[in-house]
Amino acid sequence: MADETTRDNYPLSFDETEGALSPREAIAEAKRCLNCKNPLCRTGCPIENEIPLFIAALAKGNVGEASQIIARRSNLPAVCGRVCPHEKQCEGACVLSKKGKGIQIGKLEQFIADFDAEMELTTHTPPASYIGKVAVIGSGPAGLTVAGDLAKLGYQVTIFEGQTEPGGVLMYGIPDFRLNKDVVRREIKRIERLGVKFNTEVLVGPDITIDELFIDGYDAIFIGTGTALPRILEVPGNTLSGVLQASYFLQMVALARAGKVDHKEIPVKLGDKVVVIGAGNVGMDAARTAIRLGARASVVYHRTVKEITALPSEYQQACEEGVEFIWLASTKKFLGEDKLTGLEYEVMEIESDKHIHGTGRIETLSADKVILAIGQRPAARIVSTTTGIEVNEQGYVKTKDRPYGMTTRRGVFAGGDVVHEPATVVLAMKEAKRVAQGIAMYIEAKKLLEECGV
Repeated sequence: MADETTRDNYPLSFDETEGALSPREAIAEAKRCLNCKNPLCRTGCPIENEIPLFIAALAKGNVGEASQIIARRSNLPAVCGRVCPHEKQCEGACVLSKKGKGIQIGKLEQFIADFDAEMELTTHTPPASYIGKVAVIGSGPAGLTVAGDLAKLGYQVTIFEGQTEPGGVLMYGIPDFRLNKDVVRREIKRIERLGVKFNTEVLVGPDITIDELFIDGYDAIFIGTGTALPRILEVPGNTLSGVLQASYFLQMVALARAGKVDHKEIPVKLGDKVVVIGAGNVGMDAARTAIRLGARASVVYHRTVKEITALPSEYQQACEEGVEFIWLASTKKFLGEDKLTGLEYEVMEIESDKHIHGTGRIETLSADKVILAIGQRPAARIVSTTTGIEVNEQGYVKTKDRPYGMTTRRGVFAGGDVVHEPATVVLAMKEAKRVAQGIAMYIEAKKLLEECGV
């Protein structure tokens, strides 16, 4: 829910835009499932959630059973139910989608997770003794997934997080209108009940090193720090006041709405003309957030609407909320002396072979703020404070296939965006689940060798 003290100042609410299903609606929707012999919905899910089984349980009114089925594969069901790209994955693969009547799988998962949390259906008792001890660096989707999976297997897990509150991109990178922060806090509490401990305001690298974690008795360490450094658009004027990074902008809004910084710290003001460069989901989030702050928002993209990486639903909602789009526009220069006043872009055109090239025609667009949403890259604060962890030319951590996810340093694993290009929440979870299995395999072998005196 948006806080009442600030809601009236905004033209649009920060409340979640997608409404939840009622119990009657959820059960009715579950009963529409055909229970296919070869469920394409499950193959469309990156973490292979047992979709037909939990839908069948829900159709009978067994929400607790449905929740237990989901928990076999997912530690973040309330998050996945809200922000996963269902239209491209499970729902898009549903056989009924061909007729435009696909099952609302995301809504059903959200209902089950929310109902379980409200009624406290699921309980878990941590084991009396642990198989091994694991440190997880970062509390985003990858870190939370590794921690949850290993805790369920009987490992003692501690998460180290640099922010004052865990959640990573779920807490500071996805706006409230897509993912309510109380939902994130609730999911983290669920993982805490598995026995996972959280150490916040601890930056691994500056505050404590990987070497020191091993000295403290950890058998394995997982790096799930994501991509903390924004990519720079190398054009004249990119250092002008008013040129912002989307990650910084979204984080400041999240912190202000949580009461952790003054609202004056939000860099976009009422009446500002904001131009967002980039048309991925982060770009849509930034533009829609600017609209909610009372700004006018435009998105500049060097290709056409057919090539955007944002979900069609996110683009559609942005349009409905008043975001304007300028296609085939390649930014060439930011204008202004001490502060930003606008930007210049070259009008592009598409040839018959779909190759895009410049026309030489330059257009000018006035702007009070420009928000760059062109991607991020990993920071080096961890790998620079230890030895033996190799990265590629772009700064992404190198990992092995056996044990899966281990870096070039024994016992140190990595997964999620710090290893690959930034992806969706569920793809980070998919990778993290495989790494959790690799960590368990490594510790099991390590303990066996120790017992043999090696």
